[in-house]
Amino acid sequence: MTIRIAQPTDSAAFAALFAQMDWPGKDLAQFDAYLEAQRRGEKVWLVAVAGEEAAGYVCVDWRSGYAPFQECGIPEISDLNVLPTWRRQGIGSALLDAAESTVAERTNTAGLGVGLYEDYGQAWRLYVQRGYVPDGRGIVYDGQQVEPGATIAIDDSAVVMLTRTLR
Repeated sequence: MTIRIAQPTDSAAFAALFAQMDWPGKDLAQFDAYLEAQRRGEKVWLVAVAGEEAAGYVCVDWRSGYAPFQECGIPEISDLNVLPTWRRQGIGSALLDAAESTVAERTNTAGLGVGLYEDYGQAWRLYVQRGYVPDGRGIVYDGQQVEPGATIAIDDSAVVMLTRTLR
């Protein structure tokens, strides 16, 4: 397995793989937007390839959409995905290693958000084992802190933000 910076051909490859899985929101437009943000220096899109097969990817957003990370200059590791046939083989950890190394070239703290429902259970375990801790600001929805007493949907936009000191 190798991890490399995404290339233009990766957009169509990942879009096709996610279409086969009937996974909404992971389409050509999203992956092309990742490439464009990478071209502008706003993002790094890292892909894991096993042999000739795409196995997963992760992004590093140099400017997080989460205001407390922006204020502190904390890059956000986002959209970690390992395709189902490649899970539980260390690819997620390898992608995180690469993302954290990328972040460490500029700063000593990495941030990320993790969802609140069962689908994120393995991610929670992985992030905690790697030393990520909640930033202490509670639940965030679409980048905004949720006020006490508010009602939100528990979907992919509801997260807790975590940080880790890298060095």
